[in-house]
Amino acid sequence: MFKKIAVGDIMTRNFVSVNPKTNLLDCAKEFVKQKVNGLVITKDKKLVGIITQHDILWAITKKPGLDLRKVLAMDIATKKVAVIKPSADITQAFQKMKKYGFRRLPVMSRGEIVGLLTLKDVLAIEPAFYAKSGDLLEIREEAEKLKKATQEETVSDGICEECGAYSELLKVEGRFLCPECREDLY
Repeated sequence: MFKKIAVGDIMTRNFVSVNPKTNLLDCAKEFVKQKVNGLVITKDKKLVGIITQHDILWAITKKPGLDLRKVLAMDIATKKVAVIKPSADITQAFQKMKKYGFRRLPVMSRGEIVGLLTLKDVLAIEPAFYAKSGDLLEIREEAEKLKKATQEETVSDGICEECGAYSELLKVEGRFLCPECREDLY
């Protein structure tokens, strides 16, 4: 059963924002300085868009040689942004994130942005959503690790197929290996 927790209780109140005229180079510097993946774009406490690291990478790959100092955040930002109220439940927030494919939702009250809720915030409070987050997380490497882990099966003692030592064995990727040889694999 999921907990009934209001978005306003877990949102980030001191979110990082830039103005619409901030260039992409300054946005990139802000990502590094603040250790965030997304910036809220505001004008007079009004939400006008969101820009992510992914947006900047997309712009660079589409236009090689792009001068990041000459492109404004608003030129490539997402302008149609799903928002949520601070009184909404985190279950509603998670459902909205899944529906629109967003990993962050600006929290709005009386037409002004008062916070930012990220998928990470929601999962920290309600880890059960992790299994349902699907494409929002895009953890390809973790999926591969999980696949490999499920391919391992315990066998008792025997001869390691890699080094020939007699040891407790585990079947990894179709081969029976001792603990030392398994370590060498990864």
